[in-house]
Amino acid sequence: MKNCPYCKIEVGGNLKKCPICQSKLNGEAERPYFPQQTTLKLQSFFYKIQLFIVWTVIIASLGVDFLFGFDMWHKVDFHWSLIISMWLIVFEFGIMRLFKKGISSSRIMTLFVFIVLVMMGITAYYVGKFAFIAEWVAPIVVMGTLIANFVLAMIDKNGNSMVYLLTNLVVGILPYIVFYFFAERDCPIAWIICLMISVILFVGAIIFKGREVVSEIQRRLNV
Repeated sequence: MKNCPYCKIEVGGNLKKCPICQSKLNGEAERPYFPQQTTLKLQSFFYKIQLFIVWTVIIASLGVDFLFGFDMWHKVDFHWSLIISMWLIVFEFGIMRLFKKGISSSRIMTLFVFIVLVMMGITAYYVGKFAFIAEWVAPIVVMGTLIANFVLAMIDKNGNSMVYLLTNLVVGILPYIVFYFFAERDCPIAWIICLMISVILFVGAIIFKGREVVSEIQRRLNV
């Protein structure tokens, strides 16, 4: 067992420094008290690799674009490296942070879809495809999210059905309200279908999970 000449304590395991004064320990080391966390070290190593790759791509794209003047899209007058950097930075510091323990699947999926749609909208605006993304791609992606939330509500065993239902309702109705008030009531047909699917799935979830939703409301509101 090792000992600290200054603190006059004995320290077990294979520590090299005193846990109190950080001085070098004397004596022979013992077997470590706790096993090495090889899994966390491996995860940390792979995270550093992908982080290095992300920043390498960002720096390389900015250099090729601004320093060499490489024009990737000839018909569009903007710096394409900024779009690539935006996607990679949001992926690294936004999307990757969503996948943490304790966050519900509905929240992860909804935030993920929202972030991706915002990024697609910004990209489409600069490449001249914003109308196509807003009127067709975005509602189709939202429809898929609604269906996925409905499936999660059906198989939920943790009493979170209300979260999925409210998410579906808000995600389905909000775009229609935006188009109704800000686009002179000219809502694209894809968003109207998305609204109908949202209401249908909401009613279906109430029919199949009605009692569980009521008990969940009582539990959350303490009534």
